[in-house]
Amino acid sequence: MAAPAVARFLFQRVALGALVIVFASALTFFFVNLAPGGPASVMRFDVTAEQREALIKRMGLDKPVTQRYVEWVTGAARGDFGTSLLTDEPVTQRIGERLPNTLMLAGAAFVLSVLLGIPIGLIQALRRGSPLDHVLSFLSAVGLAVPVFWLGIVLILIFSVSLHVLPSAGVTGITTDTLFDRAQHLVLPAVVLASTVLPTIVRYMRSAAIEVLHEDYIRTAESKGLGPRLVVTRHVLRNALVPVVSALGALVPRLLGGAVVTEAVFSWPGLGRLALEAAQGRDYPLITGLTVVAAAIAVGTTLLVDVAYTRIDPRVRVA
Repeated sequence: MAAPAVARFLFQRVALGALVIVFASALTFFFVNLAPGGPASVMRFDVTAEQREALIKRMGLDKPVTQRYVEWVTGAARGDFGTSLLTDEPVTQRIGERLPNTLMLAGAAFVLSVLLGIPIGLIQALRRGSPLDHVLSFLSAVGLAVPVFWLGIVLILIFSVSLHVLPSAGVTGITTDTLFDRAQHLVLPAVVLASTVLPTIVRYMRSAAIEVLHEDYIRTAESKGLGPRLVVTRHVLRNALVPVVSALGALVPRLLGGAVVTEAVFSWPGLGRLALEAAQGRDYPLITGLTVVAAAIAVGTTLLVDVAYTRIDPRVRVA
């Protein structure tokens, strides 16, 4: 792929991603600010009426919502997402404290899902119709049906309460504990969160590999005497990965949604728990800031997937 084409491709994707983030922020901002009661309804009630009016004026809640959105966008462009209504702390600071934990958890779950999902789907395609294929398909269906909170509670009861081999909650500090300690705290939440996307990756991989196995070039490779292992690694796996990689970007929002429940079950101090706290406390600036960060993560991941997509299959036309 020529350098100008790559630059044009990246510019188009970045511009489209920026529009998505702006649209998500506008939608969230206007919805939460036009909701019954509005942001002023959650202001402190342990102050006098004059003090409360002063707080509303200081936070700009007495201005029209369109003016507040323009001011919010201007501040967000500088990295200022406003002030939390509940804690009176900068939203950027609150998100920044939780973001590394969620990235660590979601990253571990995503890697685990890919490392398990692709080989399992490929094995199912190669053994299509066998008892092993049926068993793995059944387990994938079960994985899709099992609620995340239920799986989390079951794993806690088995590995934390009964066997005492893994911690049931919390996260250790990056600079204060060993890598082994952090890995121990990460295992159960990562497994539970991976269960939200693993069955989908398995199904995508199985379907894609089955389709590739029926292509003419596979029969040509086999007729030339190429061994089964080389046929799978050189032709089946690479071509089957193209639609799977394109689907991975779409799974990131589901992973972030699953993080809300997973972090609540395991008391994991990440963005999911923070979003839950913000929704329960009607902390509108924090809700809007979290939406923008989640949209940015989804857009960034999609961009990476698009780049990987064109690298895996050079036939893909960059337009």
